[in-house]
Formats: sequence, C-alpha cells, structure tokens
Amino acid sequence: MKVERAAGPNVEAPTTGAPAFIETHGLSFTYHQSARPALSGISFAQRQGEMVGVMGASGAGKSTFAKCLNRIIPELEDGVFEGTIHLDGRSLEGVSVAELAGTVAMVFQDFEAQLFCTTVAQEVAFALEQMAMEREQMKKRVAQAIEAVGLRGFERRDPTSLSGGEKQRLAIAAVLALNPSLVLLDEPTTDLDPEGKVQVFELIARLRTSGHNLIVIEHEAEELRRCDRLLLIDDGKVAADAAPAQLLAEVELLERCGVHAPGLNRVLNGLGIRAHAQNVDHAEDMIRNRFAHRLPVAAPTPLSTELESCDPLPIDTRRVDGSPSGPLAEVRSASFAYPEGPPVVSSVDLEIREGEFVALVGQNGSGKTTLAKLIVGLLRPTAGVVAIAGKDIGRADAAGVARQVGYVFQNPDHQIFADSVEDEVAFGPRNLGLAPGEVKRRSETVLEAVGLTAQRASDPFLLSKGERQRLAVASVLAMQPRLLILDEPTTGLDYREQRRMMHLVVELNRSGIAILMITHTPWLVTEYAHRVVLMRAGRKLFDGGVRAFVSGDAMLARSSFRVPEVTQLARRFGAISLSAEEFVRWLKTQV
Repeated sequence: MKVERAAGPNVEAPTTGAPAFIETHGLSFTYHQSARPALSGISFAQRQGEMVGVMGASGAGKSTFAKCLNRIIPELEDGVFEGTIHLDGRSLEGVSVAELAGTVAMVFQDFEAQLFCTTVAQEVAFALEQMAMEREQMKKRVAQAIEAVGLRGFERRDPTSLSGGEKQRLAIAAVLALNPSLVLLDEPTTDLDPEGKVQVFELIARLRTSGHNLIVIEHEAEELRRCDRLLLIDDGKVAADAAPAQLLAEVELLERCGVHAPGLNRVLNGLGIRAHAQNVDHAEDMIRNRFAHRLPVAAPTPLSTELESCDPLPIDTRRVDGSPSGPLAEVRSASFAYPEGPPVVSSVDLEIREGEFVALVGQNGSGKTTLAKLIVGLLRPTAGVVAIAGKDIGRADAAGVARQVGYVFQNPDHQIFADSVEDEVAFGPRNLGLAPGEVKRRSETVLEAVGLTAQRASDPFLLSKGERQRLAVASVLAMQPRLLILDEPTTGLDYREQRRMMHLVVELNRSGIAILMITHTPWLVTEYAHRVVLMRAGRKLFDGGVRAFVSGDAMLARSSFRVPEVTQLARRFGAISLSAEEFVRWLKTQV
C-alpha cells in the first residue's frame, strides 16, 4: 500500500492481465494568474472496469484532475498544462472536448450549471439530439436514464421546479443517457437526503457491474468504501493510492488531508485498533475480540410510544432578568400550498425559543425549506399563523422581521451580489438606516467573527465556497438577528470547512442566537443539535431531543433517515452515543 505523503509521482501499476483504461504521467496544471500549480506531477493508472474514489480537501486538485480527463483542461480553461493522458490506449493530446463527449461524461459539482432545458425529458435528451441519435433509440435511452435515477413521472416537469436533490439526479440521468465508457462524478450526492444518497450509490454500483469505468469524487469517505481503489490528493499531489480497506484505516492521514474519516474507523482508532470496519457488524466484532467479550450486549429497542410523541427537551423559559420568556418563533397550525398545487406544509405547530439549537431534517420535498421560509416571512401561510416575538409575521414590516430572523440560503451565491466583501456585509445595516459609524462597527465585528477581515476588499465571487458560505452568514449577522436559519450550511464544503462553519455556528448559539439548521448530514445532527424536528410529507413527525430521535427505529425507517453508524454501533453495547469520541470515552469506562 502506498499511503505515505508523496512529493512526486506515486503510481500503483495495473495488475497483470488487467489492461489500463486510463493512464496519466506527470500530469500538472497551473491556472492562468495562479501562483501555484493546481496539479503537480500526477501519475495514475486505472484498470478497465475499475471504480476509483478521489478524496481530498477543497482546492486539493480533485476537480481539476477530473477536468483534465475530459479535456475541459486545457481545451476550455486557460493555464499551463504538462504531462500525458492515454484513454484506452489512445493519447488525448489534441483531442477536443466534443470528440470525447460520447466517451467521457462528467457530472459537475455545480450541477445546476448543467441544467438549462424546459422539461426533464428534454434535458436528458439534449445531448442525444446533438449526436443525431435515431428517435426510437433516443426515447428508450431517455426512459432508461430517468428510471435509473428515480425520476419517472417527472418527465414533463420544469427542472427549475425540482428540489436540489432532484436536480442532482437529473444531471446524472443526462450523463447516463450517453452510455459513456468513463463516468466522472464530482460530488454526486451533495444535495441528496440520506435515502437519495443510498439510491445514487446503488446506481453507481450497478454502473460498475455493467462495465463502466468510474471516477467518483467525494468528501464523505464512508461513501467510497465500495470502490476498488482510493486516490487521496493533497495540494495537487498524490498523497496516497490504495485499496479502501488500507487507506480508510489511516485516520490521521485522512484528517490531515481534510477528509472526514469514517466514524467506525475513528472509534477503532480511538480504541487503539488500527483497522478498517466494513460495516457496523464488522466494527462490533473487532471491538469485542479486542476486549475479550467483556463488554455488555444490548439489542436495539424498538421505538416506544413515549419517544414517538416526545416533547422537546426542557429549556430555560425565563429571560436573563427573570421575567417569563415566550417563543421567539411560533408556528400555529400553519399550512402552505403553491397555486394549484398540493400542500407543501400541512398543519404544522412549532416553537423556537431563544438560545435553542434545532436541526430540521427530512427527505427532499418533505417541506423543510418551505417551513423555514414561512418563519422568515419569504412565504406567507395559506392557513394558520406564524409569529415572531409574539407578533403575527403577516402584519409585520420586512425590516422588523429582518431584525429578528436571518436566513442563509443553501447556495450562498443566491444572496451574494455586492462588488466587495465589505459592501456585502454592510448592505443590510445600511438598508435599516443605521448611522455610518454603526454600519462600519457591525461590519468589522462580523467579518472578524467569520474570519474574513483580510478579504474585506475582495470580490465575493472570487472567494472559495466555504468563504462565500461564511460571507453569507456574516451578511445576515450584521443585522443582529435573534434567530438564524441555515439551509444546508455545509453543502459542498470539505471536512475542514464543515468543522470551521459549525464552530462558528456553535459560537453564535452560545452567544444567545437561536439556530434552526436544515441538514441532510446525520453526524451534524447528532454532534451539534440539541433538538430535532423531523418533517415528512409536509407534516411534523417528531419534535424532541436528539437521543430520543436516534432511538426511534420505526419512525426513522418510515422517514428514511440514516442514523450515523457510530450511534448504531453504540447501541449494540447499550449506549446512545452521538459521536465517535463520546462512544470511545464511554466504552473505556466499561473495560
């Protein structure tokens, strides 16, 4: 296994009898006006029919590597390109992107940029039309691709009306319809709920067995366990090239390179077991063998009636001065439906009090974002009432609501528009009519809080995704809201950026700001939230403490929420642990 830090080429040659489908030698690329190479001396070989996972921090060079393989680099993106690439024995030197389109297909991380047609079916058919494919064959390919990604029945839908996860699956369908030899997937499950992620990776597994060559770029290492090989890229170089069972056990190396190591392996590592767990059963066996079966056994218990109807955890209901405190946000029997559409939110009751940290979870299309938009006043309920600080939001002015509730969109680019970071942050306070001195004070305070003081004069759209996400938070914080709503705050961020973002959110919560976080990421729920609200088909299915939530087997199965594997493992030993570190601490007290 090659897992040592690499300063130069690091190649694992194909095994005898397995021809190389892709070979790169000395692959390097430096973007125009960049001071350092994005890739530096990458030598790599992928065997025919192999599925390779590519990991690394944001900016490590993963997407650049993929774009070299389909000739976007150097054909369409300017810079200095060096090295050679051979695809199925053919040199790609001088080959155009169009010539490779039917052979190498890519789903980009920014998948929405790939969608532009007016219906789902037209989107999937577009590339086939450019290839002048015979109509009956085209119809068959389109139907198969749409079926494969679970979008049957959506053929006439406008792609802009789809949820983020549905758009992601549509982008994959458009690629699959081409039936390419090599499929490049750059963060293919970024916006999918846990069930959607399972479906996409099952689809990827089927592509693998059907003979496709696959390269999957992914931040979450757990999702890459079924790959044949993993390539770890750090600062444009190959840091490791090995089988998943070998590389995923290297917890310290992964985290040094900005990759979230699998939770089960973090548990084993904390117990001094340097190994890779294939699943929960495997991890349990290794732990019990290490400790000579001295540990307790506890079968997971089914969801009880008490847990299913559990009220939120007790919270402080009095203000600092001792006076009673009412809900900061209150939703009473609220429903919402778009014109001529079915209800998206149905008869929801919800209270959020000062200082709470609430995770809002549920499948794509369950009504989470719609409920959040009702609370912030971007939508008005078609029935029921939404109140902020005791006042009906339907009768409040927009500025008054903005002083109480801030909303950070899932895609920060949907709310960033100014020419500089400082102007972006100052926009809200200026619109409130604050004095220039107060606007400057608030801007300086929030930029320091999110770590963007040095970038104050920068163009926001030249920042990294993580920096733009923090800028969006800063622009809301400058309004000094009492409730901050974050819609998927870690989407598209690597592990380091996720931790940095969540550290900021925790500090804001500790300062007294209530947090409502919409997320599909189970470990964010268990490690950070104090309370969970679960939505399903527009209704509130659960509202209670995190430990009660992760104990609700039947309820979680109905809502397709996957509890983190660490929590599943802990329950085998009679504990309800919410993180690897918590479980390790508890387990050490038992032996």
